[in-house]
Amino acid sequence: MASRLFARASLLLLLVLASLPAAAQVRAWLDRDRIAMGETVTLNIESTAATTSTEPDYAPLLTDFFVSGRTSRREFVMSGGRSTIRTLYAIALRPKRDGVITVPALRVGSLQTQPIPLTVAPSAAPPPTRTEDVFIESEADDPDPYVQQSVGWVVRLYSATPLISGQLDQEAPEGASLQRVGDDAQYQRDIGGRRYHVVERRFLLVPERSGVLTVPPARFEGRGAGGFFDDLLGGRGGALQAQGAPRKLDVQPAPANAPQPWLPLQNLTLRYQSTPQELRVGSAATVTVEAVADGATAAQMPELQLPPIDGVQVFAEPVQADERFVDGRPRVKLTRRFSLVPAREGGAQLAGLQLRWWDVRDGVAQTSSLPPLSWTVLPGTTTGASPAPATPSTSVPGDVAATGPGERDARFADLGGANKAWVLAALLFAALWLFTLVWGLHRGDAAKIATKSQGDAPSTPPSGHVDLKRLIDRGDLGDVADALCALAHPPARDLDEVRARLDDADQRDAVDELQRARWGGGSAITARERLRRAFAKGPSWRSIPARTVSPLPPLYP
Repeated sequence: MASRLFARASLLLLLVLASLPAAAQVRAWLDRDRIAMGETVTLNIESTAATTSTEPDYAPLLTDFFVSGRTSRREFVMSGGRSTIRTLYAIALRPKRDGVITVPALRVGSLQTQPIPLTVAPSAAPPPTRTEDVFIESEADDPDPYVQQSVGWVVRLYSATPLISGQLDQEAPEGASLQRVGDDAQYQRDIGGRRYHVVERRFLLVPERSGVLTVPPARFEGRGAGGFFDDLLGGRGGALQAQGAPRKLDVQPAPANAPQPWLPLQNLTLRYQSTPQELRVGSAATVTVEAVADGATAAQMPELQLPPIDGVQVFAEPVQADERFVDGRPRVKLTRRFSLVPAREGGAQLAGLQLRWWDVRDGVAQTSSLPPLSWTVLPGTTTGASPAPATPSTSVPGDVAATGPGERDARFADLGGANKAWVLAALLFAALWLFTLVWGLHRGDAAKIATKSQGDAPSTPPSGHVDLKRLIDRGDLGDVADALCALAHPPARDLDEVRARLDDADQRDAVDELQRARWGGGSAITARERLRRAFAKGPSWRSIPARTVSPLPPLYP
C-alpha cells in the first residue's frame, strides 16, 4: 500500500513539473554586417516559447529600410518532458541610406530583441548590364598574397529566375588549400535594371608555395522555376548552367627579413580585457588578454602566453576563439584568462606581451605589444583566527544547539503552510533521488555483467584521415597529437611512441616539428605545413610482427 501511494505521488509530481512552462527566449541576427547600397540583408529572429509565439512587430524597421520577403518556419521540440515551439522569422531589408544604420529592437510578444548595427557602403559605379539568367563571379580579397597567407575567396551565384534546386562547386587549386567557411549569405542586387538573387559562398584559401596560383572556375548546375510553356519554348526556367572564369593570383615568397614564426596579417591588435587592482599572497587574481587578428584563423595564430613573473605562478585557461568573415577575409578574436597566484610579498612586474607579424598591406614587419603592469603584493588573508562569539542578534538561524527546547519548539510551530509544503516537496525529492540512485546502481551492475560477458573483442582501427587533415588545418596542436596517437593500432601512449612506429622519415620529422612547436619554442605554422605535406595520404605505420605463443606453461598460473 505504501509503495502504491509513493508511486502515485511521484507520478503526480512529475506531471506537475512537466506542465511548468519553459522560459521564453528571443534572439536576432543579420546574415551580414556590411553591405553595399542597393543590396538586401536578411534579418533572422528566433523565438522559443511553450505556447504559440507572436509574430514580431516590424513597424520600427520602416524608418530606415524597405521591407520584403517575410517568411517563417515553426518546429516543435520535446526536451525534458516539455513541449517547446521554436519559430524562426526571416525578413529582407534594403537600406534607404548609406552609413552605419542600427536595426532597431523589435517586440516579439512580451519580449524584445537587441538592436544590431549595420554598415552600408555607398553605391559604387553601376555594374554593366547582364543578359544571362544565371552567372558566377569569383574574387579574392588580395590578388598578390604571400605564401601561407589566409586569403578570403568569395564565389557569388547570380540568378534572375527563382531556383528550385542546384549545386555550386569550387575546386581547390594546385599548390593551395581551400576550405569552405561559414554559411551561405543570400541577398538581392540590381544589375543594369534587372533584379538578381545572389548566393554568396565564402572560402579560406591558403597558398602553400610562391609563384602563379591558378584558381579553377566555379561551376553551377541546377533547375529554375518556369512554367510549361517556358520549358516548351526554350525560355527561362528548366535546366540552368553557369561557369565562372579562372583567376590567377601572384603568390609572393616570405621576405628574408620577416619575423619568425611567419605570420602574415592585415592587422593585429592586443589589449587587456581585465587586470587586477591588487595581488595578495596565496590568492588568485585574473588577467584577461584579447588579440584580434585581421586575415588569419585561430589555427594560424601563435599561442597567447604571458611572460614569466618573478615570485608569481601563472595558470593559463584554454583560449576562447571567435572566428568571423569580415570584408571578404577571415578575422579571429582570441581571448585567454590567466590566474596569477603570488608566492611572496613585495613587488611583481609583468612585462608586456609582444607578438611579431608581417603587414601584408605595407610589406613591413610589425610588433604588437601590451603595456607592462606592476603590483605590490600584499600579505595574504589570515585563516586561523577564531570567530567572535555569537550574540543573540547575530545568531545563525537553524542552529538548534544554540537554542533551548522551548525556543526550538516555537520556531517549528511558526512554520506556515507554505513552508510545510516546501518541506514535504523536499522530502519527496529526496525519496525520488534515493529511488533513482538504487535503480541506477542496479543498471550499472547489469551493464558490467553484460560487458564482461562480451570478452575482449579486438577494436577496429580508427579511420580518421579526414579528421586529421581538418585538425592540422584548424585544430589545436594538442588535438593533432591526440589524433595521431588515436590513429595508431593499437593506440599509442604518446608522440614518442607514434614516432617510433611511423615508417616514413618525413612523417617522423613532421612529428619532431610538432613537438618543437608545442614545447620547444618552434613555429606552429611551420609544424602545420610539415604535417600537411607528410600526412597528405595518411600515416604510414611499420608492420608489427605477430607475437608467437610460447609452448611453455605460464610461470604463475
